[in-house]
Amino acid sequence: MSESRLTALEPPRASLSQKLLTWGVWLAVGLVLALSFKGAQIGNLPSLWQNSANTSAYMRDYVHPDFSSWPTVRMYIEQMGLTIAVAIWGTVISVVLAVPFALLSSANIAPSWIVFPVRRLMDVLRSVNELVLGTAFVVAVGLGPLAGVLALALHNTGVLAKLFSEAVEAVDNAPIEGVRATGGTRLHEIVWGVIPQVGPLWTSFALYRFESSARSATVLGLIGAGGIGQILFDNINSFNYARVSAIAIVIVVAVTLIDIASSAIRKRLL
Repeated sequence: MSESRLTALEPPRASLSQKLLTWGVWLAVGLVLALSFKGAQIGNLPSLWQNSANTSAYMRDYVHPDFSSWPTVRMYIEQMGLTIAVAIWGTVISVVLAVPFALLSSANIAPSWIVFPVRRLMDVLRSVNELVLGTAFVVAVGLGPLAGVLALALHNTGVLAKLFSEAVEAVDNAPIEGVRATGGTRLHEIVWGVIPQVGPLWTSFALYRFESSARSATVLGLIGAGGIGQILFDNINSFNYARVSAIAIVIVVAVTLIDIASSAIRKRLL
């Protein structure tokens, strides 16, 4: 009796094919790492210590942020506010666009001949970086925050449509069937059966993308999309690292506050 019980408690053993598959996966991972070692210049890691004098000079200025001039600091804060405004509008426009695209790319809502092309369009928007989109919009609308807003809006539309559609495809069908049983149309099914289920999750996704957009909007200043990023890169190019440090602190404080507020809202929703 005891021997049979011990036998029953033995962990299952993997078959030879499963072991070969596991070994093959690890071998493939090791091969990929080996092939990318030279291209990623991992062998140059010792240069971190070889150039220690330059790093020390850089850090000496960086740990002494320049907050000596209040008008300059106020300009940093104003430009950070402009960067956040770009992130807000980029996120709001993307949410408005992502909702219909998400429904059209959900297999349980739209027919397959609509789902496939809409998903591929969202793949394109999601795969093109904000900097590339921003460059195109700088050419179209000129330098300034509007180019950043449009770049963030298009990129985030692709991201949010993907997240929104996955949430829609995971909904419980019972409320939808209940609306259908009362004679509701497809629009009624979406409004009363789908949206109430995915609304909190959609809001959480939108808030997360707003956090990401606040960081991305800073980088968009590199191409002339306005905001604090443009001042940051101007000071980097002029080797004024004390001001770069001050600007970085302003950015970190602003993004941290956004993250804290967004996380608190998401916890209440979920």
